[in-house]
Amino acid sequence: MKPVYINSLGSISCQKTFDNSSFLDEIISYEDHIILAVDPNYKDYISPANSRRMAKGVKMGVVASKIALNEANLETVDAIITGTGMGCLKDSEKFLSAIINNDEQFLTPTSFIQSTHNTVGGQIALGLQCKGYNFTYVHASISFESAVLDAKLMLENNEANTILVGGVDEIEDYTCSLHKLVNHIKKEKVNSTDLLRSKTEGAVFSEGANFFVLSNLKQESSYAQIVEIRTYNTLGNTSITDTASAFLKENNLNTEVIDLLILGNNGDVRYDGFYNELSAGIFKNTQQVYYKHLCGEFNTASSFGVWLASKILKTQKLPEQVKLNNIQPSNYKTVLLYNQYRGENHSFTLLRRC
Repeated sequence: MKPVYINSLGSISCQKTFDNSSFLDEIISYEDHIILAVDPNYKDYISPANSRRMAKGVKMGVVASKIALNEANLETVDAIITGTGMGCLKDSEKFLSAIINNDEQFLTPTSFIQSTHNTVGGQIALGLQCKGYNFTYVHASISFESAVLDAKLMLENNEANTILVGGVDEIEDYTCSLHKLVNHIKKEKVNSTDLLRSKTEGAVFSEGANFFVLSNLKQESSYAQIVEIRTYNTLGNTSITDTASAFLKENNLNTEVIDLLILGNNGDVRYDGFYNELSAGIFKNTQQVYYKHLCGEFNTASSFGVWLASKILKTQKLPEQVKLNNIQPSNYKTVLLYNQYRGENHSFTLLRRC
């Protein structure tokens, strides 16, 4: 089977990541329990007429994909695969509110049409005039991993040469109010630098879009190779330590060859124990970083983790603001990412320097 490479990327997040010429040179800190993505100048990528009709999630996805395609010097791709946990929330809420306010009568279909989860993938395809494979995965907090796995299988089996893969989610007020009721979002405002010291229930919610051009053809500008990706809905009676060890063993690796461990800690005192078990256990002698204090928590936040890993592997630089410890390897060659949300949908992604 052919290897799979990340040839380019585009990111819109709570940091100014839409500029690929820099790498977290300027960190924006927040003190809140809900944070919004930093908007690029959408007019540079989307005509004002089209932009007005797009929800924020669609605009973020379209622009992030264009940034990735521009960096790869591509006009189009063979396939587009998107992951999203909640889809276009704004239009969904707008349509449901109209049902209630209009007593289920005289409804216009526009918001309903634009609220479907595959709107982002469809808009990207329309802009590129891409008539190839177009699929959207809605698998909660492993939606992005499912999209990457699909693309990886296609590329390994030579069913395509270039695939645009991304994860995108937006936030809206009403949905956030529901998450607050069940303590999924922290009740108190938390400074991003103190996220892991909050010791309270819930996470700091956010939004973002991260897109990647994956290919089985390596380029000089390639960021990393995707070696393996594995998801687990639940662990049952198996510990996360045993699961991680088994994953590495299946890839003929051990903890000593992992140069960097990227963890998805979000400050939720009930579930960060999964990360703490690895960081204090079998990976205690490994350089560790985290990232959700920069991007917040959302269903496809792990795509920001892949963005971070890709940038580190290519630049061989590790920003101080993401470090969990001060163990310094000689270089970054093999990176392992681990993510879970509320004790479910665990995922391991193994990346290697090109």
